[in-house]
Amino acid sequence: MPVPDDDPTGARIKEQRRLAHLSQRQLADRLPYSYSLLNQVECGARRATGDFIEAVADILGIDAALLTGANPDGVRPGGIAAVVAPIREALDIYDLEPLYGPDPRPADVLSAEADRVCQLVRAARLRKATSILPDVITELTCLAWASPATSVWQALASTYRTAHDITLKLGHPDLSQVALDRMYWAAERASDPHFAAVRQYKRALLYKAGSHGVGLRLIAEGLQLLEGETTREALAVSGQLHLGASALAARAGQYGLVDTHLASARGLAARVGGEAPEVHWLSFGNRNTDLHTFGAAVAMRHYDDALSQARSMQVPPSTLTSRRARFLVDRARAEMETGHPDASLRHLAQARRAAPEQTRYYPGTRETISGLVHLGRRMPDSLGHLARWVGI
Repeated sequence: MPVPDDDPTGARIKEQRRLAHLSQRQLADRLPYSYSLLNQVECGARRATGDFIEAVADILGIDAALLTGANPDGVRPGGIAAVVAPIREALDIYDLEPLYGPDPRPADVLSAEADRVCQLVRAARLRKATSILPDVITELTCLAWASPATSVWQALASTYRTAHDITLKLGHPDLSQVALDRMYWAAERASDPHFAAVRQYKRALLYKAGSHGVGLRLIAEGLQLLEGETTREALAVSGQLHLGASALAARAGQYGLVDTHLASARGLAARVGGEAPEVHWLSFGNRNTDLHTFGAAVAMRHYDDALSQARSMQVPPSTLTSRRARFLVDRARAEMETGHPDASLRHLAQARRAAPEQTRYYPGTRETISGLVHLGRRMPDSLGHLARWVGI
């Protein structure tokens, strides 16, 4: 008879399987392993191999660290600075001819890598993205010095935009601003107004309610860069700029301006025709506009309206993981503010499962958990775990 293993991985697999609403048989049918092996691993009679854990994680759509018990962020507590350091260095060599050892990979390969690392961020796989991004920036910088083609500058601008997204999600807004400056520098050399407009959109969203006026001016400048253009790319970027303006106006409580920009975004979504996930990874379209409408209601503290919207919205699995996780946190906020703490906690847990790295550092997560802690006379174990996870 097998000796029970004290490795808790099996118990974690069982927990995550149940959270995914899968029976043991249903999960086994999707794995390249037998039902018997899954059963033995879950009950602790067999130790799970690394390949088995990765296969289960892929099926459940989660990070394997959630099953092994490693820090689900992939970053040691206090180790964010060490993770960000290589990105900081890659951003800093933009005007220096880099001393890169081997020759950089071909332009088409690096352009594909720039797209891949951007996709990883949209899938909320920040740990993987941070391990790839610095070398891609460095190689593209080296290539831009040697062969300054438009496509190379565009790919470099894309990686700088990704560096902005990563550093902002990991709580380094100052470095994210540096990344946007580098993005503008590369976009100018590519003579690409679309990248320049995306940079204005990202830059504007860094402004909070007290200085939203500056952010709205940046949005206006971005729209001016695309004035008169009618390509699908220009329409999608313009639509996203209007969504950014609606978010800024919502933070400032300018309800009429929120409605104006959302209406403009809906008009552009109709002209784009369906969703446009391929345009600069903005995923502009009706769904994104619906998500921003909901987000604006949360930002304006119209929680009853926000919750009504959330309950009638369909956020399919095809929605970018990063967007779905943010929606779940914002919904948790609306549930908490309208007196549904259990539902709030449930949606926070779903956001953590979907995108642990992003959720941990998203300000809305901490605000919602703090609210739940102050609401409850007795703190459930699950809320206590979440509170400790975000450092409360």
